[in-house]
Amino acid sequence: MVREDIGRHVNTDSDSELLLNLFAEHLMASKQKKKDADMSENIFAAITAVMKECRGGYAGLYLINGVGLVGFRDPHGIRPLVFGCRRADGDVKGAIQMNVNGNHINEHGIPQSPTDMEHADKKLDFVFSSESVAIDTLGFQLVRDVKQGEAIFIDMKGNCHTHICHQKSLSPCIFEYVYFARPDSIMDGVSVYETRLKMGVKLAERVLTKYPDHDIDVVIPIPDTSRTAALQAAYRLNKPFREGFIKNRYIARTFIMPGQETRRKSVRLKLNTIKSEFKGKNVLLVDDSIVRGTTANEIVQMARDAGAKKVYFSSAAPPIRYPNIYGIDIPTRHELIAYQREEAEIAKKIGCDWVLFQELQDLKNSILEVEKAPMAERLKEFDTSCFSGTYVTGEQIGDAYFENLENLRNDDAKERRKRGLDGENGNGANKRAVASNNGCESMSNDQRGDAHTGVAPLSNH
Repeated sequence: MVREDIGRHVNTDSDSELLLNLFAEHLMASKQKKKDADMSENIFAAITAVMKECRGGYAGLYLINGVGLVGFRDPHGIRPLVFGCRRADGDVKGAIQMNVNGNHINEHGIPQSPTDMEHADKKLDFVFSSESVAIDTLGFQLVRDVKQGEAIFIDMKGNCHTHICHQKSLSPCIFEYVYFARPDSIMDGVSVYETRLKMGVKLAERVLTKYPDHDIDVVIPIPDTSRTAALQAAYRLNKPFREGFIKNRYIARTFIMPGQETRRKSVRLKLNTIKSEFKGKNVLLVDDSIVRGTTANEIVQMARDAGAKKVYFSSAAPPIRYPNIYGIDIPTRHELIAYQREEAEIAKKIGCDWVLFQELQDLKNSILEVEKAPMAERLKEFDTSCFSGTYVTGEQIGDAYFENLENLRNDDAKERRKRGLDGENGNGANKRAVASNNGCESMSNDQRGDAHTGVAPLSNH
């Protein structure tokens, strides 16, 4: 659409670049249509148009030259986005004291703009981030999450504008709480750390229900994400918690690496065992999730090599049986170990004595029981597509979209792109367009009519 319909040059296969081009195109169209309109009105009109055209999960943050900063979140709030502020008057204490009923926050949950304040020294700095932890570490104070379908625009004078552009029911990605978010983050009013503690409790209760006469000697986490859940599971099972694996922090996430052999080798480089914690023991390993099973299989074998008598494997998440289409590179269905397999088959496949998964409703409750937002804003549903196969944007398993996705995401396709064999037919990201400057678009690539000549995305006109 971006290349064919509106004639914009696309350098990569990144959806972020597509969103940027669509936003720039709609912003230019809105300015031409509403020449006397306020800039914030044109920006919100452009984002509304983008949201109506683009289904999926995304959070955008654009710096518009000479105009300001705008952040927005998809209509379902699938991907996270938060914002914060601090005083810009040189106060060493930094963050201002937020009070919804006081002088700093208005009825829309937005800090008052300088034009509404009594003194110029109350001007604020603003920050956007996918997680609240970045706001904390930079010395800002968290204001709130950007709402689903909302855009927030900060102009060059520091005035803060907000608008609900295209809003649907809030359904944040549940996998953020399971794996991606840092435990010290707050997402949609929920402490990620507390949700993982709950996951551990509910996982332990499932162990006790299914295996009441278990012979577990020790609980060992697969670092790092599962550590919080494993700690609470051990407490609930009344068994010792031990660190049996030490992680090499310089190895990337293995489940998204291209190629089975690459993933397998990387697991051994990523983790090393403390043999004394395994020797002669029946161990319960706790991981955040099991995707392809490559990591789990290698970890089970490492535990046995370290001397474990029996190895049980548990997942703080339900079995992943479906692809994710909202920005997480979870592979095709046929590459997922849980696809068309039950627990006994999965256990045999990864080589453990038994495997156990969290129930989906227990995972949801782990978040809902922690949430402390006002009743009117409480979370009610999540995107659970990789577990349930239900997609909040309406796609159905079996659609042509998924067939195309499988052709693009399978290991063979990734290997071909890596080797540069697909060319333009395979959308290879490493095949740059002619006349591009190291992957960056040149103005000479602008092939639109004279009326558009010289108009670059995100510039001040």
